[in-house]
Amino acid sequence: MSNLNKLTLTKAIELLDKKEVSIEEICKDTLSAIAKYNKELNVYLAMEKNVVNKAKENKEQDLKGLPIAVKDNFLTVGLETTASSNVLKDFMPPYESTVTKKLKEKGGVIVGKTNMDAWAHGSSTETSDFGPTKNPRNPKHLPGGSSGGSAAAVAADMTIASIGSETAGSIRQPASWCGVVGLKPTYGRVSRYGVVAMGSSLDCPGPITKTVEDSAVLLGLIAGHDKNDGTTSPLGVPDYTKNLKSGVKGMKIAVCYTDHRDLKNSQAVEKLKDTIKKLEELGAKVDFLETSENLERGKILTHEYAIGVYTIVQRGEVSSNLSRYDGIRYGRDRSLFGKRSKKQGNVGRFRNVKKRWSW
Repeated sequence: MSNLNKLTLTKAIELLDKKEVSIEEICKDTLSAIAKYNKELNVYLAMEKNVVNKAKENKEQDLKGLPIAVKDNFLTVGLETTASSNVLKDFMPPYESTVTKKLKEKGGVIVGKTNMDAWAHGSSTETSDFGPTKNPRNPKHLPGGSSGGSAAAVAADMTIASIGSETAGSIRQPASWCGVVGLKPTYGRVSRYGVVAMGSSLDCPGPITKTVEDSAVLLGLIAGHDKNDGTTSPLGVPDYTKNLKSGVKGMKIAVCYTDHRDLKNSQAVEKLKDTIKKLEELGAKVDFLETSENLERGKILTHEYAIGVYTIVQRGEVSSNLSRYDGIRYGRDRSLFGKRSKKQGNVGRFRNVKKRWSW
């Protein structure tokens, strides 16, 4: 069997359990795809050097040693973590993020670290200090961001599945642009410990995969309370795959923003209506919620207000989080911050920074 890198996570596990394929074959096909396409697409910034050996050591675990790509803002012992910024170039983390630790404990192998918008400040993966990632579906197009490398890795079959992070669209948007599945968990469902922070009250690690089922499987493995992250939920982790084959009959689904002046009668809304029609044919009950510029029962507040609130919260938290990168304890000096980071976090407005680095 060839092109085993094209397998979904669940199919790969099934075939490995049946011993119809070997983990060595899957890893070799995946590494071959990386060697073939990474130079053009610029997906991986750092690679695990012993993928096959590590996979063989973990083939009896839940994830069977399967290769998983991880966004470059998750701390990984033994693999450089830069958040795609020259400030952290060559930085080797002293401890492991909770998400990657869980993946490793379940038998996953971190095949490499994927490109992203520097510090997750962007929606296209163009702001990376190590060059933009290209969309595998069409290299003339963007992959989205900030988890563009993780989405592109899955779309190009350069991994079996991947991990990204989202503050405001950074999993779902690149997954959409690359034609794969992105799942943004509820805040606190997955630990942020060991993730380079963007907006601490908003950041959510989550899976990017080839199927919904794969995302459900991965979420079940990385979710849960973490003593190192006080914002994680104390609730137990359910079986997210339990109802995948139950269908949508009887479900009540709300659809909003289709009447917004910028979207009404657009091609995007027309395509959405096609999907809604299919859901109704399958037995779901769909309600359309109207938008309103005022708080009204039965209506949803127009998104412009949400964006305004997000901007204030995000800029404040980004500014605070970037202030720790002083080039003294670790990393390099602040002159290496890119233009987007300086603007996004208003890094240069602090007087002590101006005095010390003459911005």
